[in-house]
Amino acid sequence: MLDIKWIRENPAALDEALQKRSAEPQAQAILALDETRRSAIQKLQDMQSRRNAASKEIGAAMAQKNTELAEQLKQEVASLKDTMPLVEQEERAAVAALDDVLSRIPNIPLDDVPVGKDESDNVVTRVVGQKPGWNHPALEHFEIGEALGYMDFDRAAKLSGSRFTVLTSQLARLERALGQFMLDLHTREHGYTEVSSPLMVRDEAMYGTGQLPKFSEDLFRTTDGRWLIPTAEVTLTNLVSGEILDQEKLPLRFTALTPSFRSEAGSAGRDTRGMLRQHQFWKCELVSITDAESSIAEHERMTACAEEVLKRLGLHFRTITLCTGDMGFGARKTYDLEVWLPGQDTYREISSCSVCGDFQARRMNSRYRSKDDKNPKFVHTLNGSGTAVGRCLIAVLENYLNEDGSVSIPDVLLPYMGGLTRIEKGA
Repeated sequence: MLDIKWIRENPAALDEALQKRSAEPQAQAILALDETRRSAIQKLQDMQSRRNAASKEIGAAMAQKNTELAEQLKQEVASLKDTMPLVEQEERAAVAALDDVLSRIPNIPLDDVPVGKDESDNVVTRVVGQKPGWNHPALEHFEIGEALGYMDFDRAAKLSGSRFTVLTSQLARLERALGQFMLDLHTREHGYTEVSSPLMVRDEAMYGTGQLPKFSEDLFRTTDGRWLIPTAEVTLTNLVSGEILDQEKLPLRFTALTPSFRSEAGSAGRDTRGMLRQHQFWKCELVSITDAESSIAEHERMTACAEEVLKRLGLHFRTITLCTGDMGFGARKTYDLEVWLPGQDTYREISSCSVCGDFQARRMNSRYRSKDDKNPKFVHTLNGSGTAVGRCLIAVLENYLNEDGSVSIPDVLLPYMGGLTRIEKGA
């Protein structure tokens, strides 16, 4: 959520930022709501002050035995008491209206973010590795997995419908190995603390990281009103909601390997074959909580941590700086890691690392205090995939495919595969 004080002082800057995001201007509408809210608050405060003053005047009038004045003042106080609940209701409605609009305004892009409308305007920042040079034809992951006999979409559909996958035997183990490898790398070498957190959360948690209220259609909800997490970003970031942290303890770095649940409401007809876009998938999430001065450097660090996963797996990828029109709602700047998929003959996103500034912290009321500053400041939050396990599995299958249809295991995963060096067709 943006700072209303900043919007008051910089209405043109807000509209300029929204224009960069291909969004409609909002400053004047927000300022009008803010003025209504401030007027309602002032009206209520004036009535409270007058009620308190009149109550004191009653005592003075009684002391002077001026019963007529005392009676007039009592009637005034009674009238104020009758009217104030209506004014309080007006104030609550004005506050709620402003908060609702502010909760739907996206974050302000950093100055160095390229301006553009969609993914065609994203900028390649760096390219790592090379495309595999083969003499045999490339295949898509679902062709490889089904031929091996360990990837079953029909049985998944029988159980749950479309956009689900059943993995068995060696592919199930490979999926597990990828997740274990990512966790070990980030905790042992990158300094992240492993967290096992809930998969269901309350409204407040989803609001804190920006999924609610704007993106409810992309989420799954339980019968008791909780939400299935679309990413562990929700739980890891909200670990510090409502807290005031010591600056000396920052940054905090968390990682978790969890299932993620997404309704994919806005992607009808996209990636319906295979397991690229699923309702349920595993992801290794990275979250950092920093002070205001460190967040930009932490963004570069987090992205490097995610890149290291792909480097050690020997996968060719490129890192993209997203343009203003393609960034997520809460991001100020985002790097996407796009891995090369030979079967599709294209790059596909496998990780997205974003710096959010204090946007989420304001929603969560998460702050920090330094030794020299009595007033706490809002923390800065960052999140990234380190990486999406299912898409990483796809990349390994397509990039390590052998001519005979088997799939070699990347060296870094061998310790997790129980002596298996390649995945071969089941008997």
